[in-house]
Amino acid sequence: MTNTLPHQELLREFEDYAKTAASPRSVMEHMTKRLHEKMARYNWVGFYLVDPANSEVLLVGPFAGSFTPNARIPLNQGLCGAAARSGQTVVVDDVSKDPRYLAGSPLVKCEIVVPISVKGRLAAELDIESYFSATFASAEQEFVEACARIVRSYLQRL
Repeated sequence: MTNTLPHQELLREFEDYAKTAASPRSVMEHMTKRLHEKMARYNWVGFYLVDPANSEVLLVGPFAGSFTPNARIPLNQGLCGAAARSGQTVVVDDVSKDPRYLAGSPLVKCEIVVPISVKGRLAAELDIESYFSATFASAEQEFVEACARIVRSYLQRL
């Protein structure tokens, strides 16, 4: 588990918020806003949701950041697609060296994507992009994965 104080405080805040949140969207909106505000190197924070009309496409959900993201991502494209297909977190320290990267902004240097599955099926992904290389070392990856688990826990209760 992540051990830095800002991480612990934010996780506690997200867990408390999720206990009484009105909807999954409100949990995601709160989380994206607070991560973008509090984590200086998290320059774009957002969720991609599986399209209810086409399970082979991710649609942008709640996000906070300084650029407009890709609105639709087929599951066979990009780092989001790679995370969806593998079911594993994808961390790329330098997106310029990864041909899978779908550019949202030329300023982005690194990205982490954490798939969120419910009952064995992909439901969403937490995607964070940074203007700084190698932002998502192990402690940051653990923190982002813990954030995604809070959303997964909320979705499992529905």
